[in-house]
Amino acid sequence: MKYRIEHDMLGEKNVPTDAYYGIHTLRAAENFPLSGRRVRPELIRALALVKKACCQANAELGFLDEDTASAVSTACDEIYEGNFSDQFITDALQGGAGTSTNMNINEVIANRALEFSGTTKGDYHKISPLNHINLHQSTNDVYPTALKVAAVFQLRELSKRLAALQESFQKKEKEFSNIVKIGRTETQDAVPMTLGAEFSAFAEAFARDRWRTFKAEERIRTVNLGGTAVGTGLTAPKRYIFLVIEKLRELSHLGLTRGENCVDQTANQDSLVEVSATLKACAVNFMKISRDLRQLHMIGEIRLQPVQAGSSIMPGKVNPVIPESVIQGAMSVFACDQLVGDCAASGTLQINEFMPLLADSLLTALELLSRLAVMLKQCVDNLTADPVRSRMLFDACPMIITAFIPSLGYERSLELMAEFRNSKNTDIRAFLKSRLAPELVERVLSPQNLVALGYR
Repeated sequence: MKYRIEHDMLGEKNVPTDAYYGIHTLRAAENFPLSGRRVRPELIRALALVKKACCQANAELGFLDEDTASAVSTACDEIYEGNFSDQFITDALQGGAGTSTNMNINEVIANRALEFSGTTKGDYHKISPLNHINLHQSTNDVYPTALKVAAVFQLRELSKRLAALQESFQKKEKEFSNIVKIGRTETQDAVPMTLGAEFSAFAEAFARDRWRTFKAEERIRTVNLGGTAVGTGLTAPKRYIFLVIEKLRELSHLGLTRGENCVDQTANQDSLVEVSATLKACAVNFMKISRDLRQLHMIGEIRLQPVQAGSSIMPGKVNPVIPESVIQGAMSVFACDQLVGDCAASGTLQINEFMPLLADSLLTALELLSRLAVMLKQCVDNLTADPVRSRMLFDACPMIITAFIPSLGYERSLELMAEFRNSKNTDIRAFLKSRLAPELVERVLSPQNLVALGYR
């Protein structure tokens, strides 16, 4: 392998000649052999967008010449489109508040821009990772801004997928609207309802998640770009500070705004904690509803589509593996939320040193939830109801007598309950018809009556 020699404040190192990264990235790769995971691609793409905005602002104000700005912008575009992903080699978890990631993208952009300029990679006299790509910037304003941009894009995608999941549950709500069943509280038989009504509750839960994730974007539209190291804007021209956010807004098509107090925006990450809490609430619904689907499948009122053999020893066994995997994904989101909170609380004075773990956790949670939405949607689309089983369990449950309280009163209903339990009858509907007017029984136990708002 051929190498080029690069220098930094600590000395020099051999960097592979073909590499677009440089000495700062190489040191980081050696220093942080931690998680084995690289920085999330969503964050890299968002950083490329931020770097392009900085480049355009600097070019418009005359700090970068036209040729350099053009080469840098084109390099940013390529990275945003997903190219050079193999050049981002720093570990997702790293010290330095994200400086290593910032330098990684600075070096890749610089070396790609040098190629456009007909110059050898590593010849930073013409285009420098620090003097040109990082001009008027700090990791401490670029990195948090890029994280918020990446999170907004993912929130929008998650909201769309939750909307599709909500619609799937609503279709089943309509399909199951006339299937009478027994409701359950505290895992015990309770009062009558319809399977459609049960699925309507699932749909409404995800409708709230859809709205919450959509609105969560508002919490992170304010960014500290232009604040440089601690939010004061030291080393950045005033005109640049106001212009760069306009450039980023134009490039991203997001409603971003510059923080009025960038010292606060740089030091405190509670807005990201708030977004993470929204994701946790969404994960709660994924877990609860997936557990409910497993229960209904076990009871036999619904049938989940078989997707794989369930046992290596028991022939023919099929397990509810999709809800089980969704539950595990939700648990992972809970863990991510804990990490986001811990990271935000652990920042010191004017900076949060733990931004890399915070970013990795937040973006991981967003991706997990998006994938869970797709998986669960497919599961819901392919599940079926077993109305015969629901009716059988319904007709064997004495608790349906509760529905007759408005007609008979509590005491008479209690007498019928005791009489049924003392009899050898197993069909509560038939029993009631033998004691009450058959037309009353059919009217009270009709699907329309059971889900009506109040009684007539």
